[in-house]
Amino acid sequence: MGVMNELINPGVVRSLERILAAAAPGHSLTRLAATAGALDELTLRERTDLLSRALLADLPGNYSGAAAIFRRALDDPDFAGWMIWPVTETAATLALARKETGDFEDCLALLAELTPRLTAEFAIRRLLAADLDRALAVIVGWTSHPDWQVRRLASEGTRAYLPWAIRVPEITDRPAATLPILDALYRDPVEDVRRSVANHLNDLARHAPDEVVATAARWLAAPDANTPRVVRHGLRTLLKKAHPGALELLGFPPASLAVTPPRLDRTVVELPGELAFDFEVSNIGPAEARLAVDYVVHYAKANGTRAEKVFKLGTSVLGPGESRRFSKRHAFRQMTTRRHHPGEHVLELQVNGVRYAPTEFLVRTDTDVGRDGDLTGRQI
Repeated sequence: MGVMNELINPGVVRSLERILAAAAPGHSLTRLAATAGALDELTLRERTDLLSRALLADLPGNYSGAAAIFRRALDDPDFAGWMIWPVTETAATLALARKETGDFEDCLALLAELTPRLTAEFAIRRLLAADLDRALAVIVGWTSHPDWQVRRLASEGTRAYLPWAIRVPEITDRPAATLPILDALYRDPVEDVRRSVANHLNDLARHAPDEVVATAARWLAAPDANTPRVVRHGLRTLLKKAHPGALELLGFPPASLAVTPPRLDRTVVELPGELAFDFEVSNIGPAEARLAVDYVVHYAKANGTRAEKVFKLGTSVLGPGESRRFSKRHAFRQMTTRRHHPGEHVLELQVNGVRYAPTEFLVRTDTDVGRDGDLTGRQI
């Protein structure tokens, strides 16, 4: 995270000071200048907040005055990059100070103007949290904006679980509230916009799976060439969770299958290490079978329980009587996003949402213990 913190550094502060000084003649930016020497040991978010507090102290104490300065600064092409984040936060703070005025709507317009210079997706969350319906009434209009980055902001800024951003509980409580935005953008000509739409839909799937499947079905009924890909990406979590409607919609209905237990290349995995396994799927039914093949690792936790994670393995089509062997090597390495604990783990296969053949194996941290070369695991 240290490298991320340096996205706002003393050089960025000095550039922002120069740009705003030119856009705000007569205003002293002493507080902003002082932040250049106070960034050490601060996270990126903390640096953003520090600069925003300085801007609030240096600039006019009302939204309209500060917004005019920020708009003049847009004439400078160097007014871009991570210096934009504290600027957007400052605008939101001032606009929310007098929410009953037109500052609220003008701030949304300003964020749309600023977002091509970095992104305004973090600051916009505060306006959404303050008055969701009022904000969405403006944001839905962005879906026809000529700048694709503003169209992307409409989808990305309103995601339920936008990374790095504050949560807006009303979005999760009212999953239908943002669907008009997605309906307008799922066929957008720009890939970055469509990807945001898919990620937004996947966020909604956490708490409104049936509504998400119904939305995806509507899109597939009026598709363009990119719609199937958008739907697959938007339903990826439901597919892993074996949601019947998602599986059916993506063409993976129930099938008559025989699945062999996984054959492990070892029953003990030393950290760091890998577990290789293979297994066979056979279509024992009378019709062709389309397969979505996954595997599940049930990781041992420090408290003795297990936590599962589903991993995609592939798709396939088998005719009646046909079989296919699948193989995979799964890595076990300590990461910032997953801490491995020694103990009994379980590997489980998942085909078209049905779980098969849970098989135990051991993860150890003691490097003195020899590897077990047995090619079978212990089914449970």
